[in-house]
Amino acid sequence: MFDTICTLPLPSDLFAQAIHPTAPILAVGLASGHVQTYRLPPIPSSATHSTPENGCGTIDTSWRTKRHKGSCRSLAFSADGAVLFSAGTDGIVKAARTETGRVEAKIGVPMLRAQPDAPCLLHALSPQTLLLATDSGALHLYDWRMDSTSGDVAVGAKPQATHRPHDDYVSSLTPLPPTAASTSGFAKQWVTTGGTTLAVTDLRRGVLVRSEDQEEELLSSVFVGGLVSKRGRSGGDKVLVGGGSGVLTLWDKGAWDDQDGRIIVDSGKESLDVLALVPDGIGEGSCVAVGMGDGRVKIVRVGANTVVSEMRHDEVEGVVGLAFEVGGRMVSGGGQVVKVWQESVDVEEDEEDEDQEVDGVGMKRDVGSDSDEDSEEEEESSEEEPERKRRKKRQWANGKDRSGGKDLMQFKGID
Repeated sequence: MFDTICTLPLPSDLFAQAIHPTAPILAVGLASGHVQTYRLPPIPSSATHSTPENGCGTIDTSWRTKRHKGSCRSLAFSADGAVLFSAGTDGIVKAARTETGRVEAKIGVPMLRAQPDAPCLLHALSPQTLLLATDSGALHLYDWRMDSTSGDVAVGAKPQATHRPHDDYVSSLTPLPPTAASTSGFAKQWVTTGGTTLAVTDLRRGVLVRSEDQEEELLSSVFVGGLVSKRGRSGGDKVLVGGGSGVLTLWDKGAWDDQDGRIIVDSGKESLDVLALVPDGIGEGSCVAVGMGDGRVKIVRVGANTVVSEMRHDEVEGVVGLAFEVGGRMVSGGGQVVKVWQESVDVEEDEEDEDQEVDGVGMKRDVGSDSDEDSEEEEESSEEEPERKRRKKRQWANGKDRSGGKDLMQFKGID
């Protein structure tokens, strides 16, 4: 269903990935504390495969900086893409201009009983609200603003509210679409997973409902709307949740006490670490991409509830990031590799263009780094806090050949 058109090597393990909402821009957060942004090639006007002739030949590095003294745990773009938020194990959240990487504001992550509480997830809910989740299960709501004239960013020093939807860390967060009565057009409620439960939280009313114990770890979630009812299967709006045993569970919007159905994605019970909705027009029906703990990516057709395609991101490392950029290309990340995928064309055309695809994908490395004032040192801190091995999505296998596989390109000047 998808073919790899580019394999991008990274200088350190990937811990976070974010896709710009309106431009072909990719941001990555690394174990070394670095944050980098890349501009993907423009979308060709024709439906042909990517080649140098149609403008899809290079990935440009926009900027790179040592953003955090520990690892970078999470990244999130603002709704308009103008601001990139990052959170690290140094206990700091930073808001930077996407275009330049310049830090405009920073806040400290609230402590837990005088001890550091490492961040695990960021989400910019609207132009006024930033959500920050931590390892202890806390979900902080911050007020933030960006001046439309000067571009200055301000983030409240303390959270406006703090909720605890789960007993364990928040593993995923999915906003629910605004109602027809909404005047802002932005979400006011969201679904989170954490430990073995699912919860729904409202911006003003706090935690509304928490599911029964599902008796397996819930790791990822995605909203799928407008499903058509079929014999034996309900339609409407659903949230799909990926679990630690290879099963997708389906939850009806508004009926959150327990799951409505199950899809077995992997009979070998591999964890489903990240989910992404496949854009309309790609494939048949409503499809969801599933990034797995063993490095595979599967495409599941919702409604038929079947796996329709399978790809391999990496032979060893799990998939940490999975999303579709504005042009409909899939971006997967994990280990020290990011891959860009394009919808497959017919076999005959693939064979004709194979050499062009391999030779035509390159990368411009460069642009000076815009380092933060408080993190000028480029050396990795010897005091960097190790990631928790208990999380499948953050386990990194030892002894791996870091070549990235047969599709890996060699880019001159890459770190």
